[in-house]
Parts: sequence; structure tokens; C-alpha cells
Amino acid sequence: MSLLKALHAQGQAVWLDFVARGFVEKGDLARLVADDGIRGVTSNPAIFEKAIAGSSEYDDAIAAALADGDRSVVDLYEQLAIADIRKAADVLRPVYDATGGADGYVSLEVSPYLALDTAATVAEARRLWADVARPNLMVKVPGTAPGVPAVRTLIGEGINVNVTLLFARRVYEEVAEAYMAGLEDFAAKGGDVSKVASVASFFVSRIDSAVDAQLEAKAAAATDPDEKSRIEELLGEIAIANAKLAYRSYEQMIEGARWKALAAEGARPQRLLWASTGTKNKAYSDVLYVDELIGPDTVNTVPPATLDAFRDHGTPAATLQRGVDEAEAALGALDRLGISLDAITDQLVTEGVQLFADAADKLLGAVAQKRAQVLGARMNPQVITAPRDLAEAVATETERWRAGGLIRRLWAKDASVWTGTDEAKWLGWLTCTVEGRAKLSDYQAFAADVKAAGFTDVLLLGMGGSSLGPEVLAEVFGPQAGFPKLRILDSTDPAQVRATEAAVTLATTLIIVSSKSGSTTEPNVMLAYFFDRLKRTVGDQAGRHVVAVTDPGSSLETVAKRDGFRTIFHGEPTIGGRYSVLSPFGLVPAAAAGIDVAAFLDSADVMVHACGPDVPPAANPGVQLGLLLGLAAKAGRDKMTMLASPALADFGAWTEQLVAESTGKNGKAVIPVDGEPLASVVCYGKDRVFVDLRLASDAASPHDAEIKALEQAGHPVVRITLRDRAAIAQEFFRFEIATAVAGAVLGINPFDQPDVEASKIKTRELTAAFEATGKLPPETPVASSGSFDVFTDPKNAEALRAAGAGADPASWLKAHLARVKPGDYVALLAYVARNPAHVGALQAMRLAVRARKTVATCVGFGPRFLHSTGQAYKGGPDTGVILQITADDHPDLAIPGQTASFGIVKAAQARGDFGVLAERGRRALRIHIKTDVGAGLSALAAAVEQALS
Repeated sequence: MSLLKALHAQGQAVWLDFVARGFVEKGDLARLVADDGIRGVTSNPAIFEKAIAGSSEYDDAIAAALADGDRSVVDLYEQLAIADIRKAADVLRPVYDATGGADGYVSLEVSPYLALDTAATVAEARRLWADVARPNLMVKVPGTAPGVPAVRTLIGEGINVNVTLLFARRVYEEVAEAYMAGLEDFAAKGGDVSKVASVASFFVSRIDSAVDAQLEAKAAAATDPDEKSRIEELLGEIAIANAKLAYRSYEQMIEGARWKALAAEGARPQRLLWASTGTKNKAYSDVLYVDELIGPDTVNTVPPATLDAFRDHGTPAATLQRGVDEAEAALGALDRLGISLDAITDQLVTEGVQLFADAADKLLGAVAQKRAQVLGARMNPQVITAPRDLAEAVATETERWRAGGLIRRLWAKDASVWTGTDEAKWLGWLTCTVEGRAKLSDYQAFAADVKAAGFTDVLLLGMGGSSLGPEVLAEVFGPQAGFPKLRILDSTDPAQVRATEAAVTLATTLIIVSSKSGSTTEPNVMLAYFFDRLKRTVGDQAGRHVVAVTDPGSSLETVAKRDGFRTIFHGEPTIGGRYSVLSPFGLVPAAAAGIDVAAFLDSADVMVHACGPDVPPAANPGVQLGLLLGLAAKAGRDKMTMLASPALADFGAWTEQLVAESTGKNGKAVIPVDGEPLASVVCYGKDRVFVDLRLASDAASPHDAEIKALEQAGHPVVRITLRDRAAIAQEFFRFEIATAVAGAVLGINPFDQPDVEASKIKTRELTAAFEATGKLPPETPVASSGSFDVFTDPKNAEALRAAGAGADPASWLKAHLARVKPGDYVALLAYVARNPAHVGALQAMRLAVRARKTVATCVGFGPRFLHSTGQAYKGGPDTGVILQITADDHPDLAIPGQTASFGIVKAAQARGDFGVLAERGRRALRIHIKTDVGAGLSALAAAVEQALS
């Protein structure tokens, strides 16, 4: 204690690293202030991280914060840190008062992630200053090039600043200039400069560590013993010499007329604070950077171990102003050796920013883990099991993402995370829950209106992202008491349109037509049909039975206004369809069906915050899932096989579109496999990743043994457990983040769909031909029978004939399936009505293929899959063996106001789809059913079985 008092007598204050809550609560800080004369504390992320990880008190604080509503990880940390900083400031307030504001400060840093952003640093410093609301707070701002102007701005607003991460004298002098200029700015605005305080934190021991390494290399290379000796004399000298010359700059500044004018108004000098004063080289004295840096108007912030060492054997003497000439000589000798101190200090700043960010990552990771523990069942847990090589690859990529700040860059809408093209304009989905809350009253009013109107059914007309998300909601949540039943139509198949119409009572049906652009063919023809039917049923009230969800200014909005639709909801143009389920495209049908939109958004927010920019990749569930999927695909495991509890089964169809359309391009893809029943491990090749989504009530699933066997066989398995059906909201966001991350790993743009557009173009060409001639262009089958016609392009025809295809369809089917090889997938794409009987026939075919070929199998119904997996089948790797299935429509169904019927539109879509597959060189065959569709599918299933035998 007497040593510290002696230091204070020399004008040197001593600050300690701040060790968080227990330091204050247990009275340690108060004791050190009272007994040892500690004059201030500075926050230390590394120590805070350990405290959060180890203290149950933080569990309680986090639990209390989460009880008031979900919080992001950074919000939780700031809430904890600000509470602790306030308490520490209150403990030190008597010192502050007794010294007239010279001492008694608590220092809290702005986020190190903002070190290179002046405006963001200023904004955060202002916020922290306001939130802590204590006059003895100093806000830490890094002394980077962007940090220096922030110092002037903040001082000019009367905010106390600790300028940290200073190594170079020239930068310190810039900081001193910024401090004086800021005081002048504050005085000019009428501010009391006597109330403003600042320190310039000059880092010491790290300089010796860096310089000594170069000196030792020079000494080792020296052949002259005298030269070697002169070099070695500089070891351990440069950091202190640099600090002493910085202090000389300080003395010169306060002797200047400019400073004296400020001092006359009561301004306080900006004290030099010696940081990084623990000795890193064990050969040096453990109090070297305390003993040698004692002088007036300075601060030494010491680690506890260094403080204990100084108490034991330190020497409190005025050393800072001694040996200044020798210090200058030492730096001159260093320069003559060809060692650039400027280059070293510049590098130390860069490394220091990264070290601060690393410490912040660990701290926020600790908070994220605590948050997950406290949330417990409120957050759907994710467990990943992967073989060693893949697990190691994920760990390596996780660290790359952490070190590169990639999740923060993703949230900042930095297109360079992907390909650097137009990705930034498609990231509106990141803030969907925020936008949803802003419009919550609109959704609630709409729900009340629908309920009051007495509608019995809600029929959504849409395709892809406009229909698949609402379909999940309809199937997972089911009908809600007092609200209409939500139904989805996403097909141009005449039989399916008729079946949908038969399932509803039009007089009491509300139709939601959902289309971002308003120009998509399928919603438009479906709307034309049902609006005509409504007019025949309810007359001039037809418009009151229709709601539009579309982007502002679309052609659908024009139609809605013209025809008097009940209401129009606008989507967000920066959100692509497959990422839109948490936007109006999902929330409007949810509200109409009586789903509690507020609770739905609350649930989604749990995962939004778990995957946020402040959650390091290792603790970020969306990032971890995305890295696994992307790296597995690069390693050949590119078939993401979805498994689910029966109640959650429809989620796979939504995931299919999200993953396939986002990743399937440029010859790359994660191919989603949905609806394929789980089988024995022997049925799977080494190209699979399994995702098991289940309800907690299904924890003892009958397929647990098969999943465990898959893990033991080395297949990657992701297990996600939902506490209840409503928790599905979290999974939408988890998979959106994961898909964006997987796209970055694959090096593609996950927000475009170039091959989908190609298919649409061909479809329009065919329908234009029909409008001109009254029929589709003729085509000639390569084989025919009483039941089937077979079609393919010339290149495929040549290959299949060489493999034995002849006059009968069976030979073509056999030759086609013979092309399947390990690592391929077989896609059965049927342009027929999607109903249980047809699904069953296609399932029989896929299981036969899997059993004989041990490859992944996919089933899609057209034209629905065109807005989903179709992108990957055309733009992904050439590993698909495609069997397209079409049929004549008897009877067909007219589209009001158009020449083409539903059957013609569907046929044009199928042929356009096949044309693009052929252009892309895909192994594709089309079987056209000439009989009844049900009988034809059964006959085809038997033919597939025979072709495989």
C-alpha cells in the first residue's frame, strides 16, 4: 500500500483491469479503492468473458432480461456490462469527487468491430455515454485512423474518452491534437471544458515483443562480436524509450500557447495511460513497465499479478523524465539497423484491432451460450454429428468466418461475402421480424376482419415462395378455432384446380393471390379462373373476396385496385420469394388463418437473435448448419436428406425450394431430398447429409435406431428438436441463414435463379405459338405403345439408342435408368395432379430406384417444382437423371379471357422445362401417359420396377 501511495505522490495514478460483477458485488473494488488507493478501472473483455462463463449471477441476470422479452446477444452483454460499469462508477465516485474529476474513472470500450468506422464509433460512444449516465465514465475509442476524428467529435460534445491502442508517437500526437481541437469545439459551443477528461492509452510491452524478435534475428546473423553486442543492448529498451519520447511530446504540448489558453478555461491535460504493462518476456523484471514509467499526470493500468509484484518489490521513483536522450539514441540505433518502428507500430495496431475483436468474439460467445442455456426449450436445439474429416473442415472454416468477421459482414449486407454482384439488394429478409412487428397492428386488424366476415375458407393462389411457406403454416398449425381453413393452390393442372374448387364454398371463401412481381403466369391464370367463378357466385362483391400480396407498383396491384380487392399488402422488394415466409407473403395468410402473428414473430426472433451478427460462428446455429451443408457438398456429400416428424413433414417442401433454388447453379448445388422414407444404412451412398426435424413429443421416434446407424456409418446427421409445432417459426430463419452461408462456402450467389428464368422464356415461346396457331408445335416420340409415348432430345436419343433403346418405351426406360451411377440422383418430375394416389405411385418408383441403385431420389410435381428444385436440376451439377412424366388432360379447363387452357399452359411449361434440361446437357427422358393418369402411373411404376430388374 505504501508503494502505491508513493506512486500517487509522483503524480501517477493506478488503474486496474475491471473484473466484472463479483469484483463490485463482493466489495473487492471498494477495498482496493479504500485501502490501496486504486484510482480507476478499465473494462477487460477477456476477464468479462471468464466471469460470464463462470458466474451463476450472470445466469440470473440473463434470465431476468429474457423474461422481459427476447434479446440479442449484444443487447444482453451491454445490459450486463452497463449495469456493472454503473456500479463500478458509483464505487469510484467518491474518488472522482475528492479529486475534482482528476481520478475515479471507469472505462468502457465501444465495439472493436467498429474500429475502422468513424461514424459508427461516434454513434456507439454517444449511446454508451447516455446509457451509463455517469460523469466518471470514459468511453474507449481505438486510436486507428478512423478513430482519431471520432475523438475530436466526442470531446467536442463533452464526452470523456479513453483513446486506446496507441503505439506510435506520431499517432499519439494526432490524438493530442484531436483532444485539444475537441475542447476548443466544446468551448465554442459554451461547454465547460473543466468537466471533460481524457487519457491516451499507450501500449508498451507489445512493442518490445515485436522489436525484440527482429533484434534477435539481426544478432543471430551478426558476425562481428561488437556489432552483436550493440544489437543485444537494445533488447527490452525500445518500448520504454518510445514511451519516454511520447511523454516528452506531451510535455511540449502543455507548454504551448494553445494548451495554456485552454488550461486558463479549466481544461485538464489528456494524461498518458500506460497499457499492456504486464511483462511478457520472463527474462525481464516483472515490474519493468511500472518502475520505468513513473511520472506526473500519467496512469498505469496494471494486471492484478503485476500490481501484486509491484507491491512486493517495486520502486516508486520519478523515472519517466530520466534518460530521455538515451531513449532517443536507442531509437536512432534501431533505425540504423534497418528496423522500422513505424512499420512495427502500424502492424501492432492492425493486430491489436484483431485481438480486441477476438476477445469480443469470445465474450459474445460466452453470452450466446448462456443465452441458449437460459432459453432452454424456448430455442430449438441443434446437434450436429459429422465424420472427423468433415468436422475438422467445419472447425477450420468456422475460425475463418470468425477471424474474417463474415457473419457481421453478412448482416451488414456486404456482397463480397458471396460473389460481389447484386447480393446486397436481396437481404431484406434479415430484418423481417422487425418489419413484421412494425406492421403487427395491420395483421391483427386483418385477422379480426376475416373472422368477423365469417369466411369458412382461405384459398391462397401462388407459386414457389408465395405458396410453399404458407403451405407449411397450414399443415403445421392446422385450422384455428373461429377462423377459416387455409388451403393452397400452386398448380395449373386442370384436375387439381377442379379438386381445389370443389373443396371450398366460394360464397364464403377469401382468396389471397400472392405474387411478388404480379407477372407470374400461374397466379395470374388461377386468379382469372377463380375471380370469374366468384363473380358468378357473389356478383359485384367478388372483389371483396380477394386480397393481394405483391410488391409495390406491380401489375397485380393495378388489377387489385381496378377490381376492388378487399385489401392490398405490399411485400418488401429486397426479399426474394424463397426467403419471404417471415414477410407479408407468409404473415398475411397466417393472420387470415388465425395464427397468432405476434407469437409467431416472437418465436422467430429467438432464432434471429441466435443467428445474429453478434453471435460468433462457433455459437451460431445458422452458420454452423450452413458451413456443414456447404463443406459437405464440396466434399461430395451434396444430397441434403430431410427427415421429419409427421406433423412437420411439409417443412421439407419449403426447404427444397430454399436450398435448391439458392445453391443449384454454376454446376454446384446442395440437392435437397424430401419425402424419401428412411431406410437401412445399406441403401445410402456416401453423398448424403441427413437433417432430422422432430417434435420433442416424438423424442422416442421409431427411426432413432436407423439415424444412430447412419451416424455410426459416418454419415453427417443434424438433429433439430422443436418443443411444439409453433416453434417452426425458428426453423424458417435458421435455414435461411444456413442457406446464405452455404452459398458463400460454394462461391455462388444464393439469391438469383438464372435457369428458372430460362424455363419461363421457353414456356412463353410455346404459349405464344399456341396463341398464334391454336396448337402447340408438333413433336415426334422416339417410341410409342398403347400406354406411353417417349420423348427426348437428339443427344439423349443417340446415347440411349447406343445403350439398347429400341421401338418400345420399356427399352428406353431401361436404358435411361442404366445411366444412373453412384453419386447421382434420380428425379421423377410429374406434371399431374398432386393427390395421395399419385404421390403413392411416384413413391413406389423412387423406392424401387433407391433399392436397386443406392442413389438419392427426388419427386416433384409440375409446374410447382419449376419454382423450387427446378433451378438445381438445370443449373446444378450434372448428376441428375431426370424422368419427366406428362399426361393429356381429360377434361381440360378453360382460363377465362385467354385462348390457352390450363392444360395447354401446363403442357407448355413441361415442354419448356424439358427444353432447358436438354440445352444444359442433362440426362433426361419424358414419358407421356396416354391412358387414365392413375392407371398410367401404376403401369409406369411397374415398368420402372421391371427396367431395374
